[in-house]
Amino acid sequence: MALSIWEAVAIFVAGTTAGTINTIVGSGTLITFPVLLATGLPPVTATVSNALGLIPGSISGAIGYRAELTGQKRRVIRLGIAALIGGLAGAMLLLLLPPRAFETIVPVLVALALVLVVLQPRISAAVQRRRERRGTGAPHPDGGPLLFTALMLASVYGGYFTAAQGIVYLSLMGMLIDDSLQRLNATKNVLAAIVNSVAALFFLFVADFDWTAVLLIAVGSAIGGQIGAKIGRRLSPVVLRTFIVLVGTAAIVQLVLR
Repeated sequence: MALSIWEAVAIFVAGTTAGTINTIVGSGTLITFPVLLATGLPPVTATVSNALGLIPGSISGAIGYRAELTGQKRRVIRLGIAALIGGLAGAMLLLLLPPRAFETIVPVLVALALVLVVLQPRISAAVQRRRERRGTGAPHPDGGPLLFTALMLASVYGGYFTAAQGIVYLSLMGMLIDDSLQRLNATKNVLAAIVNSVAALFFLFVADFDWTAVLLIAVGSAIGGQIGAKIGRRLSPVVLRTFIVLVGTAAIVQLVLR
């Protein structure tokens, strides 16, 4: 599809903004997806082009958070397997299910994730006290089978649409892993990169996409990933959690009104 210069600029700016927001919290798709639709791309083609274009941004953001990834190799590998399986399943569902199949449940899912993000410190403390009373000791460093299963299901949604998947990841990991929000955010960026990559590789062989849109988003999101890492790593847990809630609330509003 031929793009005007202004449409190309809009896609590039949207890609940069999405890469920045995705690295800090997630929901960047809610910026790029409407822009792609506005240029005339069909919904599924826009979704596929967006998934392909955001891969460099996810990788860039993960590299920007490499210091926070120190000591998380085992966790990333374990949860990465869940992300890979779920992401591939979600990509398949995108081509099998009606385009609007997930739109009813998505706002509810994001809202629940936001509640968990807000309450995470209290819930984690309560869970730890319960463990101590039962004598079960420290929480599983990788979240155990429960987190593996929950992240795999969240990745199904991520492979299908990706919007706000980062918020869902952070809420789940915050509930079940005793670690700082910044380190969990670093893990989230790697998981998002895995989901985007496996979904995109699947789409390359079976779905239509627009190479021009992909390249514009790819360059923009790669730049945005570095910007997001520089900003996000400096935020305190309270500010980061507040930012997550604000972005997530805006995501819910957009999803409901779209």
